[in-house]
Amino acid sequence: MTLDAASLSFIVYGIFVALISNISRSRLWRSTVLMLASLVFLWLVARQPILFAPLAGFLLLGFVGLKAIERGWSKRIVWPVMTVILVYIWLKKYTFLPAGSFLRFPYLTLGLSYIFFRVLHLQIEAGETRAKNPIGIGSYLLYTLNFTTLVSGPIQRHEEFARDQFAAEPVALTARVIGLQFERIFRGFFKVNVLAAIFDALRQDALAQLFYPLPVTTKFFAAICLAFLYPLFLYCNFSGYIDIVIALARLLRLRLPENFDRPFAAASFIDFWNRWHITLSGWLKTYVFNPLMVLLMRTFTAPAVEPFLAVLAFFVTFFLIGLWHGRTSEFLFFGVLQGGGVAANKLWQVGMARALGRKGYKELARKSLYIAFSRGLTFTWFAFTLFWFWSSWRQIGECFSALGAAAWLGVWMTLWLAATAALEMWERLRQALLAIRTSSGPVLTSRYARVVYASAFGLAGLIFTLLLNQPAPGIVYKAF
Repeated sequence: MTLDAASLSFIVYGIFVALISNISRSRLWRSTVLMLASLVFLWLVARQPILFAPLAGFLLLGFVGLKAIERGWSKRIVWPVMTVILVYIWLKKYTFLPAGSFLRFPYLTLGLSYIFFRVLHLQIEAGETRAKNPIGIGSYLLYTLNFTTLVSGPIQRHEEFARDQFAAEPVALTARVIGLQFERIFRGFFKVNVLAAIFDALRQDALAQLFYPLPVTTKFFAAICLAFLYPLFLYCNFSGYIDIVIALARLLRLRLPENFDRPFAAASFIDFWNRWHITLSGWLKTYVFNPLMVLLMRTFTAPAVEPFLAVLAFFVTFFLIGLWHGRTSEFLFFGVLQGGGVAANKLWQVGMARALGRKGYKELARKSLYIAFSRGLTFTWFAFTLFWFWSSWRQIGECFSALGAAAWLGVWMTLWLAATAALEMWERLRQALLAIRTSSGPVLTSRYARVVYASAFGLAGLIFTLLLNQPAPGIVYKAF
């Protein structure tokens, strides 16, 4: 029974829990069901509770630190927060730590990365909020172990979770809302189990072609496919799973935050991160970027340097995004590329605003040709950075050795032009379809159209899964 993936068993489990939860509208009943469901979820993932002992210790450490802050035992939040960060790094076995310092028995860290953000959020908010609202152990465990967000997010704030979970009158669940959630489940299942599986198979084939004794033109095309397909695979794999858990949580009368907003429509790398893994970038904006900007502006008060302070703050924030994703030097460099991308984007904005004036730059940024090429460049840069996301230094070296430097430069230029054209065509097609309207709105988003394509997605996903007769594909982000 595969529950830590976008499998049929996970969906059935979530729906079953939702049915039990909705037997009563009582807060106590719904909280009890969610707690038991989350514990059973962990047990079904690994039938040996001892494997979760370090995770339990991390949760206890976080709660003790939270109580220390709430009760004033720790006058500054820095020590509880730093302790949580250091223990997290240790449990995740970051490679810059000595190997002899790690625990010598096997254990699971499933969900640890997302629990980490929730624990830090609770501790920081407890230290900054004057009106203290102590959080009990039950509320703490429900928030941190909620099975719908445990594996891969989204990262929800405690106040949002508590607003729905502990409401005297639970969030409304009408027949229309239920229908929309099942539609989203079908869509998410199709994205993960059909689209992502196809993109991954094509990517693996392109990767293999790079190492075959084939003509250079064939390898050149394979390299373009390799770079182009992985972002599409990752999007379908991750956003499809998020679709499923948001829908299951809504059936439990919990409203989770959205985590994606058409990221490949972004015309800048900064805007891309406003659309991709929104809850992660939003968390870091609140707790890293904003405080860092305040500190830098207090330290360097000259107005002329203020835009460049934002460049530095962007780099640090998105470098940490890369570092969070993994414990090896590949992810360290992935962070450098993410931070460098948003920092260069900000420098470009500053430079163009100075060269053309704010009004002139805004006019340029509204031109369709500029938007199209910027969108293609954003996609291309993201695709380039992902080489350090999915592979090792050795494999990256082998990939780049399969073609010469000049050929790879041609690959990226061709990908930029191809992504520009493909994404522009997709945007125009989308606009044209949404322009087909009736008096009640766009035909494409009407209730009848949604029923048709949701049914088609669900049927296609089920048939594809049964034909393959393989376990559900793993969710890439559950490894972080």
